[in-house]
Amino acid sequence: MSELASEPTSTARRVLARLATEVLAPWVWVCALPIAIAWHATQALLPTVLWGALIALTGSLIPMAIIVRGARGGRWDGHHVTNREGRWVPLLACIASLATGWVLLLVFGAPRELIALTAAMLGTLMISLAITFGARFKISIHAAVSAGAVVMLAIAYGPWLLLAGLLAVLVAWSRVELADHTTAQVLSGAALGVIAGGLVYFGVMALP
Repeated sequence: MSELASEPTSTARRVLARLATEVLAPWVWVCALPIAIAWHATQALLPTVLWGALIALTGSLIPMAIIVRGARGGRWDGHHVTNREGRWVPLLACIASLATGWVLLLVFGAPRELIALTAAMLGTLMISLAITFGARFKISIHAAVSAGAVVMLAIAYGPWLLLAGLLAVLVAWSRVELADHTTAQVLSGAALGVIAGGLVYFGVMALP
């Protein structure tokens, strides 16, 4: 009886984990976060849409298109690139595309909050690249992006948004539940997002 009861429970956990991994994937955060930060910076609809779309395009949609195409071609293991060895090109593509967006923000005089956000995202990606291939450790990008996003939202809108950290916890749990990462990998990713993402964002915002 207990074995029969545990099977549906296990299936439900897997479904929830898969849903969390997909709905709260890095590309989703990187589409939504710039909109939220752009609104805080401008309080106007058109600039919010334009600046947010620029970061979402260069930081999320273009890299994701490259990743999905590579996954379909068998160059790496799925659109989440779960094999560490396959992450070289996707991470470089993310960095190159987002760096282009950051330059455009500087050229066209974007609000400092958006420049700080993009700098924080770039810093997190570059450290992730170094850890992934320098230390040969498959740090969780899901955990890094979600945790970093929560911290930056809390800096912008207030500490009450730390409640969104429950979403970051859900993401971290889902990656372990699906056996795509170990507990150490998701904890390291979350720490990277909080420390690198949060500190860079705060540091740029604190500049005179």
